[in-house]
Amino acid sequence: MVEQQEASEDAVMTRIGQALMLLHGGDREEARNRFGLLWSELGADGDGLHRCTLAHYMADTQDDPGDELAWDLRALTAAEGLSGERSAEHRDSLAVQALYPSLHLNLAADYLKLQRPDAARIHLRQARDAADALENGGPAGQGTPGPYSGYSGYDAGVRAAIERLEERMRGV
Repeated sequence: MVEQQEASEDAVMTRIGQALMLLHGGDREEARNRFGLLWSELGADGDGLHRCTLAHYMADTQDDPGDELAWDLRALTAAEGLSGERSAEHRDSLAVQALYPSLHLNLAADYLKLQRPDAARIHLRQARDAADALENGGPAGQGTPGPYSGYSGYDAGVRAAIERLEERMRGV
């Protein structure tokens, strides 16, 4: 039964990856449609990592900044659900912790688009703090590096994006 559940969960991540490839290939509408179908299949009680990942990418398919913000907030809510009391039990909690810099960075960018610089600054600070926590030995000082900590492409990309947004916001 456990193997069947794991295979099913792998299938969800595969479908998210396929839709993401469409998005990166420039077909935002089809990616949005596939993400939307998968979101409705997962439902409110679906796996938190799947919901977080899916909402995180669904935000990138939105044309309206308000809709983008709503999806990014859903991603953060799903991540927080895994980081709360169940974090010690959930096998993907460290993976979600590694997403926090990007989740907060996206929220900061959303708020900036919506001309809410104070909210943008709060999330930009949280993005920087989350990135620093990963670099310094993992989430919440657990002494265990997150799964993306030390992965130079991920770390460098998120850190560079944080710095670019900080630079943009200096004049705001």
